[in-house]
Amino acid sequence: METRGHYTYSEIMQQPLMWQREFDRIKADRKQIETFVSRYIDGGYEVIFTGAGTSAYIGDVLEVAVADTIFRGARSVATTDLITHPTAYFSPEKKVLLISFARSGNSPESMGAVTLADSICGDNIAHIFITCNEKGRLAQIAGRENCLLLLLPPETDDKSLAMTSSFSTMLLTALLLANIRDLEAQEAPIRSLVAHASGVLEKYDSAICGIAARDFSRAIFLGSGELKGIAEESHLKLQELTDGGVVCSFDSFLGFRHGPKAVVNGQSLLVYLLSGDPAVARYEADLIRQINSNNHVVAMVAVSPGPVGIPGVDFDLNVVLGDASAQGIYHCIPYVFAAQLLGYYKSLARGLDPDAPSVSGNISRVVEGVTIYLQ
Repeated sequence: METRGHYTYSEIMQQPLMWQREFDRIKADRKQIETFVSRYIDGGYEVIFTGAGTSAYIGDVLEVAVADTIFRGARSVATTDLITHPTAYFSPEKKVLLISFARSGNSPESMGAVTLADSICGDNIAHIFITCNEKGRLAQIAGRENCLLLLLPPETDDKSLAMTSSFSTMLLTALLLANIRDLEAQEAPIRSLVAHASGVLEKYDSAICGIAARDFSRAIFLGSGELKGIAEESHLKLQELTDGGVVCSFDSFLGFRHGPKAVVNGQSLLVYLLSGDPAVARYEADLIRQINSNNHVVAMVAVSPGPVGIPGVDFDLNVVLGDASAQGIYHCIPYVFAAQLLGYYKSLARGLDPDAPSVSGNISRVVEGVTIYLQ
C-alpha cells in the first residue's frame, strides 16, 4: 500500500466534506458575520483580497467571481505587493476592508501586510482573517473591534506542503461572505456542489492517474474569467508537487495567443478549464482547434460542466463537473481537482513524496527568511 503522500491524498479527497462543514459554520454565525460585513460595505470601504502564493490566487478568482455581489469592485492584491508598495494601495484617507487568506497565518507577509495597513490607514482599516490555524499569529491578533476572524475546520490546515483543502475551503468561505445577506438561498447550490464534487473525485481519480503517468515535462493550464485564477492555482500545484520537475504555466484562452503560446511543444500537457457560458466557450473552442491543428502534444485534458464536443478534437480525458447553474457562484471551485490529482500522481511517478516533495529545498510549507521592513 502506498504510504507516500498520505496527507496530500486525504486532503484532496476530503474537500467536499470540508465545504459542507464550513457552510454549516458560516450559517451558525451568520448574524455576527453579516453585521460586521455590512458595517464596512455600507460604510463605503474598498475591499482588497490578499494573501501570498496560493492564498493570493484565491483573490484572483474572487475578483471576477464576486462581480455581481456586495463585493463588486473588490481588488486582489498579493501581500507580497502590499509589502513592497504599500502606499500604492493604502492611504490615511482611503477606507479599506482587507480580507486576508492564510493557511497557517504565520507567514511574514501576512503579518507585515496587516501591520502596514494599520499604520498607514489608522481608523480607516478593517480586517477579515480567513485562516485554517487557530494558533497562528493572524488568528491571535484578531480580538480587535475592527477584526473578524473566520476559522475553517481544523482539517483544512493541510499537513502537506501543497495547499489543497485550505485553498478550496477559503475560496468557498469568501464566496459565502459575498452572499451573506442571502445565505438561505445558498443552501441548495452548496448541496449540489458537495454532491457533484464527491462524485467527480471518485469517478476521475484513476483516469487522472493515467494521464499523470504519461511522459510530459511541461503543463499549461488555461481558463477564462474566474477560471483564469483557478488555472493560476493549478499551474502552481503541479509544479510544486513535482519539485519543479514539470514546469507549468497558465493564462486566459485569449491571452495565450499573444506570445505565451510559444511554450507549447511536444513535451506538453494541455489542461483546458472550460467555461459553461456559451458566449465564452466559443473563444475557448477556437483556440483549442488551433492548438490541435498546429501542435503535437502529450495529452489534452478538458475540465467542463458538461461533456465537451469540438469537431475534429479528441481529448485524452474530459473531466465533467456537473451542472454549473445548479452550483451557482461556487461552480468554479472543483475545477482545481484536476491539477491537485495530477500533481499528487505525478509526484509519486517521479519518485517523490507528495507530502514533502521539495528535495531541492527551494520551497517549504510556511515561507521563512523574509525580513519585513516597516520603516
